[in-house]
Amino acid sequence: MISPSYRTLPPILALVLAFLAACAAAVPAWAQEKKVAQTNGVDNSKMGAYRALAQHIYADFQKGDLAAAALMAKVLERLWDKAEDYGGDTALSKTNHGLFEQIDKAMDDFLSQITDAKGKAPDPASVKTAFKAYLDKLRLAD
Repeated sequence: MISPSYRTLPPILALVLAFLAACAAAVPAWAQEKKVAQTNGVDNSKMGAYRALAQHIYADFQKGDLAAAALMAKVLERLWDKAEDYGGDTALSKTNHGLFEQIDKAMDDFLSQITDAKGKAPDPASVKTAFKAYLDKLRLAD
């Protein structure tokens, strides 16, 4: 009869316990991560379309195409305004006016740097900061 060696059993048990402890510690992190379904890279959430347009605008800005960024900025601004004007009772401006105002201000801070550039490129660090702040506010409404 073959019996397990008593010298190898404690290290194996220690490895198993360490693995179980690591798995137990990782579970809360997995649970906190909110996965949003996507279609062609655009979040299927209330704010997904706005986020996708903002990312497109920022990418155009990074490429140095201020004209395209400004054009898409106008599209985003009009889309946001129309959705809130005609969104009925489910519009964010009606359901959470304070958050609506925060998002609207963050969007204006981001877009105005691009639309008001008047041929002079805005400060990249300032645009990046405003872009990230806008995305952070959008996440609050998802």
